[in-house]
Amino acid sequence: MIGAMPLTPPAQSSDSETQVIPAVDADPTPRRRYLRTVVPAVLVAGIAAAAGVVWFAGAGGTPPPADGEPVGVETIALVKQDISTSQSLTGRLGYGAAQTLKGGKEGTVTWLPMPGMSIKRGQQLYRVDDRPVSLFYGGIPLYRPLKDPDMVGRDVRVVADNLKTLGYDVGDQPKPGTRLSKSAKSPSPNSPSPKSSPGVTVQKGEGVLTTALRAAVKRWQRDLHVPETGTIEPGDVVVLVGAVRIDSVAVLPGENASAPLMSVTQTTKAISLEMEVGDASSIEQGDPATVHLPDESTVSGKVTAIDTAVKPAEENGGSSNAVPKVTVTVAVDKPDTIAKIDAAEVQVDFAAETHKGVLVAPVGALLALNEGGYAVQLEGGALVAVDTGIFAKGLVEIKGNGLVEGTKVVTTS
Repeated sequence: MIGAMPLTPPAQSSDSETQVIPAVDADPTPRRRYLRTVVPAVLVAGIAAAAGVVWFAGAGGTPPPADGEPVGVETIALVKQDISTSQSLTGRLGYGAAQTLKGGKEGTVTWLPMPGMSIKRGQQLYRVDDRPVSLFYGGIPLYRPLKDPDMVGRDVRVVADNLKTLGYDVGDQPKPGTRLSKSAKSPSPNSPSPKSSPGVTVQKGEGVLTTALRAAVKRWQRDLHVPETGTIEPGDVVVLVGAVRIDSVAVLPGENASAPLMSVTQTTKAISLEMEVGDASSIEQGDPATVHLPDESTVSGKVTAIDTAVKPAEENGGSSNAVPKVTVTVAVDKPDTIAKIDAAEVQVDFAAETHKGVLVAPVGALLALNEGGYAVQLEGGALVAVDTGIFAKGLVEIKGNGLVEGTKVVTTS
C-alpha cells in the first residue's frame, strides 16, 4: 500500500485504510519522474477527511481553509491538451527606437513635417530652398552624383527600383554578368577616381544608368517641379529601409539644412524588451507570445526580430550581477487593439516549453504520499501514483497506471 501523509490526525479511526493502485512495476520505492521539470512551491489546500491525505495546490490553487471549515471537493475528468511553461518579461510598447536624420545638402530648410506624420516612398520628407527631398527605400544611401551614362553601382539600382515602383518607365536593366564596353563604376576603397577602366561587368545588386533610366529621372524631376537635369545628387533623396513616422523635429524653417533635422521611427507599433542571452536562445523568430495590455486585456503576438548584437553586462546596470542581454521585438496580431496606445509598459509571456497532447489535471488533485511523490484519488476512492510533468496555470501534466482521458479524479473545488 502506498501511504498518504495526513496533515493532522484523520477524523476517523486510526485503523481505517485507503485502497491504492500501485505503479506498473509495483515497486514500493518512489518512482523517478519521467520529465525533468522545476516543480513550483505548493500550498496546503485542505484535508480529505476520509482518505487521510494531503491536498496540494500550486499556481492558481485555492488557499487553505480556516480551522474547522470543511474542504470543498469535486470530481473532474482528466483531459488531454497542450500545456506550456512560460516566462513573463516587461517590454515597452511603441514605435521603436528613433533614428536621427541629418540634412544631405547645403541650403535653408523651408518645410518640415509635423510629428506623428507618416512618410512613404516618393513623398517629400522635407524641403530645402523650397525644393522637395524625397524618401526612397533601399539599403545604401546615394553617395555621389548619378549623371554619367552607364554608371554602375548599387546606388544606381536604388534609383531604378524606386522610380519603377513609383510608376516610371525605366526600361530594361542589364542583367548581372553583362559586360559593358565603357562605364563609370562605383569606386573601390583603393581607387582615387570613380571612373573605372573600360570593360566593367555588372554584378548582382548593381544597376546601370542607362538612357532609359536617365529619361525616367527627368520625368520624375518634372513632376517634382525641379530642373530636369537627369542627374540625382546625394542630397536630393533620403534612402531608408522603409516608410517612417516623424518622432520629433530638431530645427525650424529658416535654419541650415545640413544640421540634424528630425528623428524618425518605424510606422508600425511593436514591443521591445531586453532578454538574457540564455533565455533568448530558447525562442525563435515567429514564436508566439501573449501581450498583457494596460487595460488588463490580452492580445496574441509573435516574435518578429531577435537582435544579434549582445549588450554587455555593464550596459545592463553595471553591477557584478548584471548579465548580457539582447533586444527582442514582438508584434501583436491585431494592431487595432493597440491603435490608441502610443507608448506603454506591457507584460509579454513567452512559452518556454510546450508538451502537446498530454494528460493534465488540476494541481489541486495532487496528493503528497508518505513515501514521497504524488498520487491522484479516483472517483471511487482508490489512489494512483503519478509522475508529474509541466506545471502551468493551475494545471499539471501527469502520467499514471491506468489513467486515460476521461478518468474521473477528485480535486479541490
